[in-house]
Amino acid sequence: PSDPCPGAPGGLFAWLRGRCLGRGAAVDPARDTFGAMTGLYGAIQPADSVSLSTRTHGAVFNLEYSPDGSVLTVACEQTEVLLFDPISSKHIKTLSEAHEDCVNNIRFLDNRLFATCSDDTTIALWDLRKLNTKVCTLHGHTSWVKNIEYDTNTRLLVTSGFDGNVIIWDTNRCTEDGCPHKKFFHTRFLMRMRLTPDCSKMLISTSSGYLLILHDLDLNKSLEVGSYPILRARRTTSSSDITSSGSSGPRAVGSPCHQNNSGPLSEKTLSRPSQREGGSPRNSLEVLTPEVPGERDRGNCITSLQLHPKGWATLLRCSSNTDDQEWTCVYEFQEGAPVRPVSPRCSLRLTHCIEEANVGRGYIKELCFSPDGRMISSPHGFGIRLLGFDSQCSELVDCLPREASPLREIRSLYSHNDVVLTTKFSPTHCQIASGCLSGRVSLYQPKF
Repeated sequence: PSDPCPGAPGGLFAWLRGRCLGRGAAVDPARDTFGAMTGLYGAIQPADSVSLSTRTHGAVFNLEYSPDGSVLTVACEQTEVLLFDPISSKHIKTLSEAHEDCVNNIRFLDNRLFATCSDDTTIALWDLRKLNTKVCTLHGHTSWVKNIEYDTNTRLLVTSGFDGNVIIWDTNRCTEDGCPHKKFFHTRFLMRMRLTPDCSKMLISTSSGYLLILHDLDLNKSLEVGSYPILRARRTTSSSDITSSGSSGPRAVGSPCHQNNSGPLSEKTLSRPSQREGGSPRNSLEVLTPEVPGERDRGNCITSLQLHPKGWATLLRCSSNTDDQEWTCVYEFQEGAPVRPVSPRCSLRLTHCIEEANVGRGYIKELCFSPDGRMISSPHGFGIRLLGFDSQCSELVDCLPREASPLREIRSLYSHNDVVLTTKFSPTHCQIASGCLSGRVSLYQPKF
């Protein structure tokens, strides 16, 4: 770039930030590597998949690689956790009684420690160096625990469940009896909870179609009902639905029954001035109803929630209340002042979407971004689809459309004999894993 001096508009630091985000004139040299990786992904053939299975362990609900890509863990319906070497495709170990009910989610804290959560309402911590016993078991939820996140800066574990609670666990003071914990947030019909990569925001999806965003996140401060400012709402919602301390959504196989018992916010709440502009308070709550194609007149359930690895966007899998339609949608984060100050402004904008195969009704399909954020792997019937923002697998910031555009199908991979429920990219190798309802795990990788 010409003369990126500190005195120029924006200054040197603004130019450097733009370069890192991919928004400036300079091109990040690492993009060449990303382009090569996406080219390899596009060359993957279904025949190159490897079937990983031991004995009957039920449906595969979640897949998770260790940060260094050396271990692939599998959360199974029948209380088991399977561990594989994804490079050699060999089975390492089976934790046959990891929990007393379905294992729903796995999260690595580092290359050796990982956490699992279950319908038995507990979270377990494990050490890869000593898998014969748990490090500890965490008790605090009163219903199925479905999601685990980890803040590497504060070493706080964050979990959510169908009891509607988001609970914070202090792993800095972990003992054999557990970890100190506190309830951070509560909302009815909670489905999934995620932290942005920099842990500045928490996103929570619900079975009633709402997406809650806590801005300027402070995990050390518990949120009681009514203790946080409501920023703005794209559609008016019932405060009792969002912050009630009552029961959570009803129990069902794979997914709670879709409900939408919403009503308007009180005039007092809506008239509260926004404090976000010019110095917002911590943990400011924003309530959104994300736009879903074809679902404007019908309720929908946000079943899966993922975040772009660079924090640019969120990825949702949405299904209609009647389960006759499913969509994969990408929403860009919009920061700054509202476009029209006279009306409420949404922090998310729909940029890309695609309709999904309507199979395996009632089960949640977990999708994911590739490590570079250029591709999406989405369960599609008895296989997976690799989706891009354009046919060249460009980065999102380089191909943002004015209006919502369809995601481009790069390749479809089918190697299962049952409905695929989850898929995951390896963080370090050109490899994709998928798991299905009948318990089979498949690995896809280029063949040289």
